[in-house]
Amino acid sequence: MNRHPNRLAAEKSPYLLQHAHNPVDWLPWGEEAFRKARADNKPLFLSIGYSTCHWCHVMERECFEDEETAALLNSVTVPVKIDREERPDLDGVYMTACQLMTGSGGWPLSIFADHQGRPFFAATYIPKHTRFGRMGLMDLLPRISEVWNRRAGDVEQTAGSVTAALKDQQHPAPLDTAPGPDVLDTAYRQLAQRFDAEHGGFGQAPKFPSPHQLLFLLRHHKRTNDRLPLDMVAQTLTAMRLGGIFDHVGLGFHRYSTGADWLLPHFEKMLYDQAMLLMAYTEGHQATGDPLFKRAAMETAAYVTHALVGAEGGFHSAEDADSEGEEGKFYVWTEAELADTLSPQDAAFYAGLYGFKPGGNFAEEASGQETGSNIPHLSAPPRDADEARLESIRQKLFEAREKRVHPHKDDKILTDWNGLMVAALAQAGRILDAPKLVRAASRAADFVLARLRGADGRLLHRYRDGEAKVPGNLDDHAFLAWGFVELYQATFDLGWLQAALDTAEQMLAHFKDPERGGFFFTADDAETVLTRRKDAFDAAMPSGNSVAMLVLLKLSRLAARYDLAEEAHRLVLSLGENVTHFPSGFTMLLCGLDFALGPGADVVLSGPDDASLEPFLAALRGRYLPNTLVLKRDEAGELASLASYTAGMCPVDGKATAYVCRDGLCEPPTTDVVKMMELLEKK
Repeated sequence: MNRHPNRLAAEKSPYLLQHAHNPVDWLPWGEEAFRKARADNKPLFLSIGYSTCHWCHVMERECFEDEETAALLNSVTVPVKIDREERPDLDGVYMTACQLMTGSGGWPLSIFADHQGRPFFAATYIPKHTRFGRMGLMDLLPRISEVWNRRAGDVEQTAGSVTAALKDQQHPAPLDTAPGPDVLDTAYRQLAQRFDAEHGGFGQAPKFPSPHQLLFLLRHHKRTNDRLPLDMVAQTLTAMRLGGIFDHVGLGFHRYSTGADWLLPHFEKMLYDQAMLLMAYTEGHQATGDPLFKRAAMETAAYVTHALVGAEGGFHSAEDADSEGEEGKFYVWTEAELADTLSPQDAAFYAGLYGFKPGGNFAEEASGQETGSNIPHLSAPPRDADEARLESIRQKLFEAREKRVHPHKDDKILTDWNGLMVAALAQAGRILDAPKLVRAASRAADFVLARLRGADGRLLHRYRDGEAKVPGNLDDHAFLAWGFVELYQATFDLGWLQAALDTAEQMLAHFKDPERGGFFFTADDAETVLTRRKDAFDAAMPSGNSVAMLVLLKLSRLAARYDLAEEAHRLVLSLGENVTHFPSGFTMLLCGLDFALGPGADVVLSGPDDASLEPFLAALRGRYLPNTLVLKRDEAGELASLASYTAGMCPVDGKATAYVCRDGLCEPPTTDVVKMMELLEKK
């Protein structure tokens, strides 16, 4: 495009920069946009999306790059572009408003708002022209102008009622007592009712991986010894790894499946999905011993540490679904392309094993017509005897695919998503005995501490092109603290435990609701738009409150900080009856509740050297014990400065020793690995 840039050209957000040469007179969110709207007496048009959003690209090509549509949009509104990943505070408020007004949501999110930022009309994707009952911008904008200029009372009434509803949502009636095991049972039954017994996963199309639901089911299996939740997890993890939602050539997982059978994905790849799925496959392997799950975990980590890592160790956000204007073009294969890349024998072998069809198995979503292209997928795990051959073929296909036009990569680095990936890599490195993953997690955590903290020591949300910006939100603090906790568990470096405590203290100081408990999404000194929201529902990512609860509970035991457990207790009470009525919508929160209810144990290892402790650590790696925490006593006694109860836990007779403690009481120390594991399995 040769158009003159608009005022997005000075921004760092990849999404805003994608629109910097639109004929739309875009402004970034800020006071300038509001001043212009007041001066021109026009409504604000808030267009919210992200750089790897397929339908955002569609709307841009159809509307925002179109001179006619842009001219009308500029004349009727003050257009504002917002990156939902850079400003999740704004996106969260306006997405909730859209759901209240229309019953649904999604991106691109299209909001018409008054000069206070209050929405009076909401939609998602809007075409240029009206079709199939969906009003187009060319018809909608004159109506918006007419309402704005001639029916100001209607605008005021709608904007006021929506804003009031948003504020009312933030104050559910608190619970009198914390939920008990019956809520965990109810959540399991609700998930079981939605479980797809044929294909795995929950519900029908479109089908999302929802890894936090799997993490909850693994804990429910451990709690109840019921085999069914474990079978649900195993079937789902297997189906996803075999299906087209997994990138069998470049590794890693696509966003979601457009069908119930996991074949046809929405092809974008998000960092947070990789993180949560890495956790699910790691814990799934630990709980079942299935080698396919270990392989999937290592492959996901390999994708992230190859394709998404930045030069300094922080992780980039996403890769697009589209290339050359087509969704999935980078990822699919024709049989002719196989033949050009592989020997005839390997091409036939691969095509047969990975479900290729002469007409293609990848159909156009709109028409259902065959395209000649294929999405590699499996119907069963390959034989071990074929593993070496398949890896050789994969490498050849990968090298050939690298020569194609790549999808756009969103290279901004977000504190919250990096926190999730740090937690996932540290956990996987510990459980799967893969030190390189722990090193990658440590490097990313070091990057966040070095680049995403302001001069005042407060966390910032986004880093790109040398600039750290946007005040940190609740997710930034909760997810990063989780990463630090997992790094301590993987390395026993007290610096990570201290970092987790420091981050939790900042979270308490700036995000806590002192009246009702729980945490607001934005800090007490941050910009407030319409309302200071408090999220608990676990969507594509777990909510900040859910992770905060788990982190506070873990830190309360690791550092004997019982005040943190009290904050976690107040948090769950503050969320109200939503948790008890629809607990399957809060499965990450229920992982924290399961941790709180126990049984759980803390193991303090004490030995003359690290090598002497390895048999104990190996035994712990081999058993699924999600509510067990491990500490290592150091000879200098530094651990005791954070966890005073460990001060006297010395090696017995100079041998490696385990101290198993639960509910404030410690069993007699043991130098026997088998005895340690028996103590941990006691109910």
